[in-house]
Amino acid sequence: MARHVVLMRGINLGSRNRVSMPKLRQALQGAGYDDVKTYLQSGNVALSSTKTADAVRRSCERLISKELGLDVDVVVRSRTQLAAVVKRNPLGKVAKNPKRYQISFLAAKPPTGLKKKLDAAAAEQERFVIAGREIYAWHPEGVARSKLWALLAGKELGVTATSRNWTTVTKLLELAAEQA
Repeated sequence: MARHVVLMRGINLGSRNRVSMPKLRQALQGAGYDDVKTYLQSGNVALSSTKTADAVRRSCERLISKELGLDVDVVVRSRTQLAAVVKRNPLGKVAKNPKRYQISFLAAKPPTGLKKKLDAAAAEQERFVIAGREIYAWHPEGVARSKLWALLAGKELGVTATSRNWTTVTKLLELAAEQA
């Protein structure tokens, strides 16, 4: 049985898309997932399943819609895939503050022309690397006024994506390694 990390886009942001993590865990367990654990309140789940990552994604999207009444996008990585994301860490020598180092997880391959779009949005001090279905982005001045961050966090990427800071990504890898 494989471990997967389920990343929900736009959960518990202000008063929007409110989800109780205990209720979410209960719904996932009721759907047959094992070793369900959540991290923070922002839609991060580690679980075990015999399904592929893509099948887990589709199943979770349907479950969240049916059980919680929310239409949210979900991105899933297997524990092995997430470990490769952490190991790759292409901006590790530059990104000194893990809260300002963001990884955007894409649901599919990046669309043609995305790098050019990101280059145009990035401030001089910002850095980003597109690697497979992830975009690593370093925002040394924070994300509040970053045009790059606004593009990565928005829906104009041309592909479904959800972002987590480096601290969260590494904690999720630890959580995915744990089993009851």
